[in-house]
Amino acid sequence: MAYVVPMERKMMAHFIDSSFGGETTSWYRLGEDLEEFNVEMNPDIEQRKNILGANNFIHNGYETSANGEPFYAREGDALFPKLQEIVDNRAQYEGTATTALEVHLWEEGSTSGTFVAYTQQCYVIPSSYGGDTSGYQIPFTVYYVGQKTKGTYNTSNQTFTPAA
Repeated sequence: MAYVVPMERKMMAHFIDSSFGGETTSWYRLGEDLEEFNVEMNPDIEQRKNILGANNFIHNGYETSANGEPFYAREGDALFPKLQEIVDNRAQYEGTATTALEVHLWEEGSTSGTFVAYTQQCYVIPSSYGGDTSGYQIPFTVYYVGQKTKGTYNTSNQTFTPAA
């Protein structure tokens, strides 16, 4: 039996639009300080047994989120100024709304240099700020909302194009 090598984690790329709704989308790839980044599906399910002895299964959807911890602030880093602005202004709703992008770097699109990708609206909410002697940190959670949009991501010009 042949040993199958697991896919490298870097092949599933996660980005946040660091412009937070600005005129020009600026995709910031998450991961520099992260040893793991899991999108938690958080399914909302119910299982009940009725009086006839049958099991009922109800799936009400997902409440997906992901933890971006640690996030070390760095001058010149595209995401840091926005996270600091959210912290300083205790921003809510529009001030924390942006777009997330997931790129399947193992799944090429129809043209060279493009890969299957999905965008989804999200809120980026810092959970604290400060940290220890290792550096100033602003850990955050990404809360995904709405439907995902399938398309392709072009690695050379860093653009997402929705599928037709």
